Amino acid sequence: MAILHSCLIWSSILALTMAQTPITINLDKKFQTVDGFGFSQAFGRAKEFQTASSAMQKQALDYLFDTTKGAGFSIIRNRIGSGGSGDSILPTNLGGPTAKAKYSFDKDDRGQVWFTKQAVSYGVKTIYADSWSAPGFMKTSGSETKAGYICGTKGRNCASGDWRQAFANFLVQYVQEYAELGFNITHLGFLNEPDFSPSYSQMQISTNAQEAISFIPILYDTVKAAGLDTKLTCCDAMGWGVQRTYTSNLVSSGAVKHLGVITSHSYTGDATSPIGGTSLPMWNTEAGPKTSFVTTWHKSGGENEGMHWANKIAMAMVNAQLSAYLFWEGFEVKQTQSGSHLVDTFDGKTATPSGIFWAFAMWSRHIRPGAVRVGISGALPGTITGAFQNKDGSVVVVFTNNGASTQSAKVAISGFSASSAAAWVTSSSATFATTPATLSGGAVTVSIPARSVVTVKFGKQEPDKKPISKTEMAQ
Repeated sequence: MAILHSCLIWSSILALTMAQTPITINLDKKFQTVDGFGFSQAFGRAKEFQTASSAMQKQALDYLFDTTKGAGFSIIRNRIGSGGSGDSILPTNLGGPTAKAKYSFDKDDRGQVWFTKQAVSYGVKTIYADSWSAPGFMKTSGSETKAGYICGTKGRNCASGDWRQAFANFLVQYVQEYAELGFNITHLGFLNEPDFSPSYSQMQISTNAQEAISFIPILYDTVKAAGLDTKLTCCDAMGWGVQRTYTSNLVSSGAVKHLGVITSHSYTGDATSPIGGTSLPMWNTEAGPKTSFVTTWHKSGGENEGMHWANKIAMAMVNAQLSAYLFWEGFEVKQTQSGSHLVDTFDGKTATPSGIFWAFAMWSRHIRPGAVRVGISGALPGTITGAFQNKDGSVVVVFTNNGASTQSAKVAISGFSASSAAAWVTSSSATFATTPATLSGGAVTVSIPARSVVTVKFGKQEPDKKPISKTEMAQ
């Protein structure tokens, strides 16, 4: 590995003699604010995490949340159980929409309480709780696992009555149960893939989102009446094409004024361009490949390789102006037949990150919550470039080179005097390895190898230095 790393450094130094493309960062031109990057441990994966050996727990947690040796993920997504897995806080039918609810919370939530505690201990502040379905007795299908709609929403009448308020109460109660344990659920969703009908927890809305439009104001009022500042989300569609349609209808109906975030998954369509009509933040809240777990960065261009996901993330954060990107699951134990999680173990003892994990880490470790994407002039062939200024004043530039040749860039920040600069590269021959980035005259020259991601971080701006007066010198 030492020889390989040395070769990488020398190739980077040689590449600096190539023609350098000037890239200028404009901090006065601002785009979206970054809320973070994250993942879920839903459907019992949190309990699996909790029961792993203490040594492997620590390894996996450090990989996922540590900001110096891991990815520094800052958002977790928990599932609000609806009954089918014995995980609902409302396990029995109320008998009617206005009947007094008998909530029961085991303070474990299939390991999600433990998992939330671990995430918070690493500094995570954004907790997204999402319901895959309302309890079955509140739906037109009468079942949590069968396609159906919330009874009482527009066009969805049930003999048992209107269950919208009861469902809103149920969701708010879940948030309050976590609050009593000291955890602040910052975002609340009531749908998961409403354009899909699987064999497990599910609930649908129409293409025109009429059911969501009918329910959102009720949920919003219930959240406010409980004294919570939890932000509502919608609609976690299967892909961004469908979510674009949902959002258009939410905007035209006025329901969007009650929301805090627009959310979608990217299984049937990636986020490649902004959704217009609203200034709400956009989050990709679930994604993952259908093929196996691998540590490969780039070999065949497969959907489970790191470089493939590096491009997805870059398109989402730069081209589509998303504020957050979440993968499906974080850690699983010996489930390598699936690549939809970021860390696994091949031997049952050592936690191992996937190539996709490192694609996320190149963004999430140094671009922190509250960072703002800023303007760029200049472009490299085959490369997506994004620049962000963190709340501490540091500036981070991410180059995603999907081309077959090395690029060289000379990066400067207009009106900014950096105190330091450093760069890291991930490619088929390096994993988050330091790469030459010499700060000279306020600019950094850096090499971006073929099919790689390079992250450059400029230290916060140095304060202006005014001349020392004769009086000060005398003192």
